[in-house]
Amino acid sequence: MLPQTINYPDNITCIDTEQHRAGLACCYLMRSGDAYAFIECGNSLSVPGLLKVLKRRGIAPEQVAYVMPTHVHLDHAGGAGLLMRELPAAKLIAHPRGAKHLIDPSKLIEGAAAVYGAENMLRLYGEILPVPEARVIVAEDEFRLDFNGRILRFIDAPGHARHHYAIWDEASRGWFTGDTFGISYREFDGSEGPYVFPTTTPVQFEPDAWLRTLSRFMATDPIYMFLTHYGRVGDVQRLAADLRGGIAVYQSIAQRLAAAPDRHAMIKAALIRHATEELAAMSCTLSEAAIAELLELDMELNAQGLGVWLDRQKSEKS
Repeated sequence: MLPQTINYPDNITCIDTEQHRAGLACCYLMRSGDAYAFIECGNSLSVPGLLKVLKRRGIAPEQVAYVMPTHVHLDHAGGAGLLMRELPAAKLIAHPRGAKHLIDPSKLIEGAAAVYGAENMLRLYGEILPVPEARVIVAEDEFRLDFNGRILRFIDAPGHARHHYAIWDEASRGWFTGDTFGISYREFDGSEGPYVFPTTTPVQFEPDAWLRTLSRFMATDPIYMFLTHYGRVGDVQRLAADLRGGIAVYQSIAQRLAAAPDRHAMIKAALIRHATEELAAMSCTLSEAAIAELLELDMELNAQGLGVWLDRQKSEKS
């Protein structure tokens, strides 16, 4: 079965990377003339679906010129090595802080195995393969790529992770934001438009850096944001303001519960409660139980990341 796809203007296709559930994570296939590029690639279990999309569309693997994971978290880049093995002409574009982990993924594997266990990691993410160093291009801040006549601008985009870049595409007047424009699931869309919330996945949530990244995004007057979680969103000015507000609220929740006896559980519950209240105010028609189910994984990770942030704040003060 083919993954779910959405065709946008400007030769951009959103492809579901089929991680955990439909509509949670995606990548983008971009065309410029007879050349193609993937922005994000999901994990190794996503790769067969991406190759099926190419085959169904009559695109030869040799036509894919670039693979561009925005950062090295496994839901964005875990499949990079396997995908590159199947795309013989492609170069991989990596953030300076992330390139070494894609060339030698041993630390990524070690970290994931520590969290999930080795067997469970394979079940969730598949095998994590290295990318040959000769096929890696390092994208420093303000790197520009001439993608067959389509100019893509890369910027350093910390806040969610220090190994994160974002890509400006003048043709669509959109940013490919990875996780730096938050999460916006289509199930939450309502009469008042999309809902967005931050992703503070461990271990590099840095609110001040994130706000600076958002300012760089907005300086281009974008029309669209292409999110990995999930799809293209408009109404960018409002969503940017909402995301800034969400980052501040997350800090406040974490600080208020910093000394709580069961800090993690209380932060997680407070994050779900906050999102549920915001969605109700936006006339979301989903039940509280449905909202909690959709947010379970994200808020577990968000609470973990806020805990790391609190501990780092405490350490820096001592």
